[in-house]
Amino acid sequence: MVASFDPLSPSFASSSGSGVGVVDKSTFKTLTRERQFRHPPTTSSDVPALDELVQPHIQSFNALIEDEGNKGLLQLGVEDIGEKVVFDGKEWDNDPTGFGSKISYRIDRVALSKPLVPEKDKLAIERRIFPAEARERLTTYRSRLTVNIRWTVTGPDGVSREHEEIKECGLLPIMTRSIRCNLQNLSAEELISHGEESTSFGGYFIVNGNEKIIRYLILPRRHHPLNLYRPSFAKRGVSYTPYGCQIRCVRPDQSACTNTIHYLSNGGATLRFAWRKVEYMIPLMLILKALVNASDKEIFEGLIQGEYDNTFLTDRVELLLRGQKTWNLQTGEQCLDYLGEKFRVVLSCPEDWNNIQVGSFLLSKVVLVHLPNPRDKFRMLIFMLRKLYSLVSGATCADNPDSPQHHEVLLPGFLYGMIIKERFDDCLNAVKLQIQQDLRQGKARSFSDPKYFTSVLAKTNWDIGAKLSYFLATGNLVSPTGLDLQQTSGYTIVAEKLNFYRYLSHFRCIHRGAFFAELKTTDVRKLRPESWGFLCPVHTPDGSPCGLLNHLSHTCKIVVGQLDTSHIPTLLSAHGMTQIFASSIDGRRMVCIQLDGRVIGYASPQKSKQLANLLRQLKTEGNSKVPIDIEIGYVPVTKGGQYPGLYLFSSRSRMMRPVTYLENGKLDHLGTFEQVYMDVAITKQEIENGVTTHLELDPTSMLSVIANLTPFSDFNQSPRNMYQCQMGKQSMGTPSTALNKRTDNKMYRLQSGQTPVVRPALHNHYGFDNFPNGTNAIVAVISYTGYDMEDAMILNKSAHERGFGYGTVYKSDIFDLKDSVGANRNSSKPRLHFGLGRDIKDEHTCLEFLSRDGLPRIGTRIKSGDPLAGYIDDTTGKTKFHKYKGDEVAFVDEVRLLGSDSGDSELQKIHIKLRIPRSPVIGDKFSSRHGQKGVCSQKFPTIDMPFSESGMQPDVIINPHAFPSRMTIGMFVESLAGKAGALHGICQDATPFKFSDSDRPVDYFGEQLKAAGYNYYGNEPMYSGITGEEFHADIYLGLVYYQRLRHMVNDKFQVRTTGPVDPLTRQPVKGRKRAGGIRFGEMERDALIAHGTSFLLQDRLMNCSDYSTAWICRSCGSLTSLGFEDTASNEGMKEYCRICDSHLHQQDQQDQTKKESTATAVGVRMKDGVRKGKMDVVAVPYVFRYLCAEMACMGIRLNVTVT
Repeated sequence: MVASFDPLSPSFASSSGSGVGVVDKSTFKTLTRERQFRHPPTTSSDVPALDELVQPHIQSFNALIEDEGNKGLLQLGVEDIGEKVVFDGKEWDNDPTGFGSKISYRIDRVALSKPLVPEKDKLAIERRIFPAEARERLTTYRSRLTVNIRWTVTGPDGVSREHEEIKECGLLPIMTRSIRCNLQNLSAEELISHGEESTSFGGYFIVNGNEKIIRYLILPRRHHPLNLYRPSFAKRGVSYTPYGCQIRCVRPDQSACTNTIHYLSNGGATLRFAWRKVEYMIPLMLILKALVNASDKEIFEGLIQGEYDNTFLTDRVELLLRGQKTWNLQTGEQCLDYLGEKFRVVLSCPEDWNNIQVGSFLLSKVVLVHLPNPRDKFRMLIFMLRKLYSLVSGATCADNPDSPQHHEVLLPGFLYGMIIKERFDDCLNAVKLQIQQDLRQGKARSFSDPKYFTSVLAKTNWDIGAKLSYFLATGNLVSPTGLDLQQTSGYTIVAEKLNFYRYLSHFRCIHRGAFFAELKTTDVRKLRPESWGFLCPVHTPDGSPCGLLNHLSHTCKIVVGQLDTSHIPTLLSAHGMTQIFASSIDGRRMVCIQLDGRVIGYASPQKSKQLANLLRQLKTEGNSKVPIDIEIGYVPVTKGGQYPGLYLFSSRSRMMRPVTYLENGKLDHLGTFEQVYMDVAITKQEIENGVTTHLELDPTSMLSVIANLTPFSDFNQSPRNMYQCQMGKQSMGTPSTALNKRTDNKMYRLQSGQTPVVRPALHNHYGFDNFPNGTNAIVAVISYTGYDMEDAMILNKSAHERGFGYGTVYKSDIFDLKDSVGANRNSSKPRLHFGLGRDIKDEHTCLEFLSRDGLPRIGTRIKSGDPLAGYIDDTTGKTKFHKYKGDEVAFVDEVRLLGSDSGDSELQKIHIKLRIPRSPVIGDKFSSRHGQKGVCSQKFPTIDMPFSESGMQPDVIINPHAFPSRMTIGMFVESLAGKAGALHGICQDATPFKFSDSDRPVDYFGEQLKAAGYNYYGNEPMYSGITGEEFHADIYLGLVYYQRLRHMVNDKFQVRTTGPVDPLTRQPVKGRKRAGGIRFGEMERDALIAHGTSFLLQDRLMNCSDYSTAWICRSCGSLTSLGFEDTASNEGMKEYCRICDSHLHQQDQQDQTKKESTATAVGVRMKDGVRKGKMDVVAVPYVFRYLCAEMACMGIRLNVTVT
């Protein structure tokens, strides 16, 4: 067999092109793209740049698991939880404590496997589960979590016996392409073979078939004290002031605890912390003494630091020390004993601990938890108190907690690990509660029996996987401690694959927090200069999340790994830093040097600056002692500015970005804290000798990936670029290259996607040609007829018929027999089965759509009410149908048969993918890439469209009035560039900031047009398609890339004549899906009253709403007093008013009895007399009758006057 010749095979890519035209010389790189698409790389990723964008998600999850000898965060977490202890309380003769036998237990090891088929399934050859299978089967991509529990039983005789057991903790959802995913490190070719796209970069979880992301959240920067001025602090109690100093401390397992020092008006200070959502305040002097058994002199010298002439400081310290005397606690042990006594119940420590041990435990668990050494904690608290006093005295200003300088990122994997750690702690506490319950009820066996503890483990719920699945599915955090976070919901989002722009931006979005969304102030939403290069100034939504939901710039990186900074203190000491244990520190001449929230020394401001420059020199030159991602924040001494010092940060979760260090011309990574004190030039022309420290790699570094794709965005007004960032994510494009593997609820696809002629260089860098998002259209700017008013646009009908903007909507229909009527939910044997029963004859209409197995045929055309599936009910033996409920004509695209996890049950669930064609119709929304959105108002035939001298007819006509107020000059430039590019067959670079006043785009592209024989400025004489006459003015005609947006009139129109009504008020229900009406509210009513359109008012508010007729008494005006009289003759019933004519009401018991025995009428007999009431029928809204009845129930009578 002869192998087929493929000119695009990789083997031809390296040839010189002699004879075979395979060398890609075009600017569009079409052959390269096509070759890579047909023959994906076998050793690497398809688009490495995309993998880099999502790395923080995956690396943070990988940090949970042990790797190359480093302990994973889960292991660090269970070590931090420590041992739990339970006593049985039985008294023994030789037991001096009186607590009895003791069980101490802990989690020793945590293990997480890769996703595998359950052991019950004996038939599967491939045991690994891949994400595509979980996605298609609508299940969760998860693997087994197990823990190794060790427990020690200590009898009254002091003899200990150790036992061990492996406990299953359920199935934990796994992040795709992480270290525990079966796609880890696969090449593009292998990804495709496992049902993924070649560009699949992972970073998400799959829960019930949906792709879920834990999105980035902004948190306060760890290990850095912030001076705060908050009026709310003063409301915390008597003598509290608005001044405080707050620090967020993070343990090695990434769980956090926030400490705040409050300044009191009497000169004292208290430390605030939270334990299980309850806040506690402890006098700071108590903690300082308890930490290191410090004397008053030591504390005094530490706070004064030689500033004896600073009376403000000395007075405060004196008051602080005097306040301590009232407690009568002199030594550190007394302070620990006092704290232990107060917090023993709260901390639930072992009963055999004394108060000093409990006090020490409290200090290690809640006070500056990032520092294990008590002496380091003491030094840090002294520093924080000095910083707080400088704020109160006015020497320094309060820090801004909304500035990115004091922010870091909560990474998905770290949050995931914190939740798992807390669940482990809950499980261990549940074991303790179970044992205590057994002891109370007398059910507990001897602690020495190893089977007893095993039975307790079996009784408690260890299904941690289910709790994490709930968290990912809902985004709700159920936590007894709150995890030191400010919100309980909104942590996860669905990674919608509406188009690739939207999908990618989900991974780069960063939210300020749900707490800030409710704030009345706009301060948190402001765009700050400190965020330059880290957060995109353009890419934020308009509306309620504006300024809160930002996106990272495309060069911004997040530090995930732990950096080695062990050599830095020694290095700084060798170059002149004063050691921390120096006998005397002069606070007026020295500033503090800190490394990750630990005081490592002191130096003069000049020396500190030299040390900072030295570290920067070393890190840019690749010195192994100074990592490239360390942040060197030198804060100079200023009057009333930020508190000075040299702050070094090497911790995780920080935002960094690459720039060029001008000192040696090498790459440097800048962080948010240090950038404020750097001078970064954007272009080489801006460099000032002796002032500028760094140079940007490119001016576009400040923009996000999506904002960078707007062509010539520097020519547009800023709001238009913001609109494009939103509309680019709403356009119909190519959501996936593996459409047959997707099971999304709704997907939009553009059939006729093209690569843009005009695009930025980053378009290729990030591989967006794999996912075309629009169509190149010939656009004429002309006011042609009246159909292009108010942003409307006219489409060329022939362009539409050639496929311009033609799209498809894919919808999922999931049908589960277990949820149907008649299903047997309790038994394992199903009662309903897919298929057609004997009652379906050959001539039955359902056979047009269904096969005999009850499933629809692929490609079948269906409309509303047609059967989508047939199933047999065992109970009745009849065939029932699941019907299509949509309004539009659809086609069955795919049918999936979904089995159980172990593959041993009968088919009970199917997934049907429906394809709905959507060609553009009048009312559909289109947009250019410059925020110029509009709806299609008319489709003109080709013969009526204007044409140019060369015979070109526009695909789209837009109104010139769209430009003056919006100032989207970038669209004009794109039109010029696109026209020149199309004429010369070249791709035009639309990267912003490439042109200037001296080098204008009109000259650059005008010369290209001139060379092709066209007008230099893009104008052309055009002729009317109707009269054939030449227009008086030349028309601006060019090529613009147009997007079709997902907002289509077929999804929006709402019309109703009659339909469902509310059973209580009889008014139309609301909601388009329920065929409801549109609310005609108070303001609309006011408008009709103002216009005097009374009949229209009556028609809207009564005839088309809740028209009804009611009997009313003309005399008393009551709507609720209708009664019926039984007439003697055969005339039937007669109406009367039960209020006006109650005196005629005959109550004779004999007549009543006689009437019941002889007649079946329901009326009453009336005595003869004068009738007062007169009943009439009137038309009223039903809701008014309802109001009268409701008022009558409360004893309030409504009278209506009838004229």
